Amino acid sequence: MKQLSKSRYARYCQCPKCLWMSVYKPEEEVIDPNSEARFETGNEVGDLAMGLLGDYIDVTTVKADGRLDLEAMITKTQELKASGEVNICEASFSYDGNYCAVDILHRTADGWAIYEVKSSSFPEFNGNHAKLEKYLPDVAYQKWVLTKCGINVTGTFLVCLNSDYVRGKELDLQQLFVVNDLGGLIADEYDRVEEGQADAKALLQQEEEPKKDIWEGCKKPYDCGFFKYCSRHLPSPSVFDLYRMRFADKLRYYREGLVTFQDIKDEKMPPVRKIQVDCTLNNASHIDLEGIKAFLDGLTYPLYFLDFETMQLAVPAFEGTKVYQQITFQYSLHIIEKEGGELIHKEHLGISGTDPRRALAEQLCEDIPMGVCTLAYNKVFECTRIKELAEWFPDLADHLLDIMVNIKDLLDPFKAGMYYLPSMGGSFSIKRVLPSLFPDDPSLDYHNLEGGVQNGGDAMNIFPEIQHMTPAEQAKARRALLDYCCLDTLAMVKVWERLKGLTQP
Repeated sequence: MKQLSKSRYARYCQCPKCLWMSVYKPEEEVIDPNSEARFETGNEVGDLAMGLLGDYIDVTTVKADGRLDLEAMITKTQELKASGEVNICEASFSYDGNYCAVDILHRTADGWAIYEVKSSSFPEFNGNHAKLEKYLPDVAYQKWVLTKCGINVTGTFLVCLNSDYVRGKELDLQQLFVVNDLGGLIADEYDRVEEGQADAKALLQQEEEPKKDIWEGCKKPYDCGFFKYCSRHLPSPSVFDLYRMRFADKLRYYREGLVTFQDIKDEKMPPVRKIQVDCTLNNASHIDLEGIKAFLDGLTYPLYFLDFETMQLAVPAFEGTKVYQQITFQYSLHIIEKEGGELIHKEHLGISGTDPRRALAEQLCEDIPMGVCTLAYNKVFECTRIKELAEWFPDLADHLLDIMVNIKDLLDPFKAGMYYLPSMGGSFSIKRVLPSLFPDDPSLDYHNLEGGVQNGGDAMNIFPEIQHMTPAEQAKARRALLDYCCLDTLAMVKVWERLKGLTQP
């Protein structure tokens, strides 16, 4: 008999087919490349939270083959309960094919309280229940299993990171975490567990794939990794590829039988989406020369092409920073001083394991003079990072804010629909625009980059780890980061040159 766990039950609550697929066809799941980093983040947060309520004992036990020894963990939990232990981490229980491990099981005057730890972040609980609802099935399942095992559950709590917390010189665990009481929210969800767990276990015993069409549960509360498999019957492109349309609206089209671009070509839609549909159906490009020229006329020499790379640490490592705050550790800068001038490249990469902010801010002010025109791709990102640097370093604020107010956005002509090719597929990210404009240039192909850094997520994940590498590994990783960031700004130069070439005779 296949056993149920709290993670499997949560999957069942999102979509029964998702649970079945995870057991019988796991190879069909599209794994987010950043999922491993998120898993490590969850472990880091979970380890820190263990000490939130005082001294504790962790019952985690691993077999020789690396798998958890669930029986040993269940036995240890019972022994610690009997011995008077107050806080038991990963406290393990099993009832009728249902297993769960409680992140923190805390002894109270007349029973035990469940503390579920998540690496998600939001401010001090202010009565906004919507942010908590997606965690209720998980916690309700734990309460149900423990109750069936004879435990008097006196409270259910969600522990998460406090996005209002600003780190001082030392990390303050009591400020880092927010504890939300789920007692008033969990009752209805708890009442559903009895029937839900029985149905989920029955589903796990059937070998026939459940019939389930794509629906809201494909994206709520989490993106399902089996969506590609479950939507394989859709044509390409379909309404699910439309530019900047809510998933709910795509589903509405789908359920009305409007699936292909041909089906929706006469529907009312925003101009850019209309351009996407028409260009795709006619295999044609759309070029607004007047609009592109007006954009280019707003740029002045010297031109600075700027791109940042950042990391987001769940647990703030530097004074004055918050949980998951974007910390800029690197930039690439391509410079063209005058019409027809040579292409100059400058770059900066911080030292992993140290606070990179001050050195980067100083170097940025040295590399970009005041009053010049800087180009970024989706400038809101770079502008926000520069504003943060200015707040951290008031003595550099005038220069930094001058850079910020003079940034122009190379994304603008694309998101305005001035230039569209069918190969862009309804996306105007640099990773889609660049290969669409230069499909046969291997030097502009991110997939040809070596060293394991081919996108911003790779950069974000690898930089904090460099401090733990050997010297040879560090050199390779730093080279990979520099090459990647350099390609980002070189890509911008090439896109700008292409736009410029369109408007010239």
